[in-house]
Amino acid sequence: MPETESFQPTGPVHGIVRPPGSKSLTNRALICAALADGRTELQGVLDSEDTRVMADCLQKLGVEIEPDWQNHRLIVQGVPSGPPCAEADLFVENSGTSMRFLVPYVSLGKGTYSLDGIARMRERPIKDLLDALTQTGVEATSLHENGCPPVQIETSGIQGGKIHLRGDISSQYLSGLLMVAPYAQQPLDIELEGGLVSIPYVEMTCAVMEAFGTSPSFQTDDSGVPLSYQIPTSYYQARTYEIEPDASAASYFFAASAITQGSVTVTGLSKTSLQGDVEFVAALQQMGCEVTWEADRISVEGRKLHGIEIDMNDISDTVMTLAVVALFAEGPTKITGVGHIRHKETDRISAVVNEIQKLGGQAEGFEDGLIIHPTKLHGAEIHTYNDHRMAMSFALAGLRVPGVIILDPGCTVKTYPNYFEEMRDFLSGSATISP
Repeated sequence: MPETESFQPTGPVHGIVRPPGSKSLTNRALICAALADGRTELQGVLDSEDTRVMADCLQKLGVEIEPDWQNHRLIVQGVPSGPPCAEADLFVENSGTSMRFLVPYVSLGKGTYSLDGIARMRERPIKDLLDALTQTGVEATSLHENGCPPVQIETSGIQGGKIHLRGDISSQYLSGLLMVAPYAQQPLDIELEGGLVSIPYVEMTCAVMEAFGTSPSFQTDDSGVPLSYQIPTSYYQARTYEIEPDASAASYFFAASAITQGSVTVTGLSKTSLQGDVEFVAALQQMGCEVTWEADRISVEGRKLHGIEIDMNDISDTVMTLAVVALFAEGPTKITGVGHIRHKETDRISAVVNEIQKLGGQAEGFEDGLIIHPTKLHGAEIHTYNDHRMAMSFALAGLRVPGVIILDPGCTVKTYPNYFEEMRDFLSGSATISP
């Protein structure tokens, strides 16, 4: 990977594309497959750092996985009793899903497990998940006593019963617990405190669980926000499972259409997709784009853009993409409900504000969001903070502004290793169709 990357200004972008498989679905399916009773074939999996980290860690825990990354296929021999190995030292790089899914997974085992990651992972909170597991009889410890990794788990299994979990920092805590809950020694009842962010990701988790043969029941408040989940004890059933294209990755192609007033169609996604991030196109529609939903594809036609005010809590992985689109709209765009993205690969609110200002734009952050004021832009070197979404989003500004240089583009290996190559092919008229 070169030290820098950039896209050249272009006219309207047109094309049809199918992005690589969903990271979120791949890693959820890996956990369910690892616990399923029998042999599961996962098709269309994403080949990226995050998904390889998850597969490698499961293998270190004794789960048999036959990888065929070239053909986006994994064969997993499930072990319903939980991790076969009684001890393991796991390194998850900066994969939040791997850390937050593997901690509950190893808690099903019988032994001692440690989990660690890069420096940024050691700054990402996990205390609420550890506290919840402690309520189930697991000794779950932050080794630096700061509520962040590295983590040590000493366990003889998850007892079950009623536990309390905060859901306002990351929905991944709840997703991790939900997926392993069927294997607790007694039915598990999870009561949420402090609300729940990124609800569509929890709905995705429940859909994957249901595909493998079991799903939780839940209670909501009057507005439909979940208050608690009840999960009976049961086993997942092995199966063949097809991974959808990544809706977060699709957002960059949709954004290219909006920024250049082009026309882009993404295949493999629809209104009924499991991923909440398909609703990113609804935000573009609010800004003036024309959106067409079909049974197996979504199309966006760019139009003259105007600023909007939008709560992006449910689609927070696309905040940076919309922020870049907002640079080319008339009037300010205000994004709210996303304070939790300060705890992602970087403080994404501060990072977006900093880099917009480097481009000559005006932006200001506040506790749970940011405001973007479009101004005349100029080229700049964009720092990515080792955050894949910073690199992929801000590169799109180069479609309209000369001299936008992305530093450390290799960070896209986390979820989309070939992003710059595939986007460049797409922009040149070679529509990229991935498995």
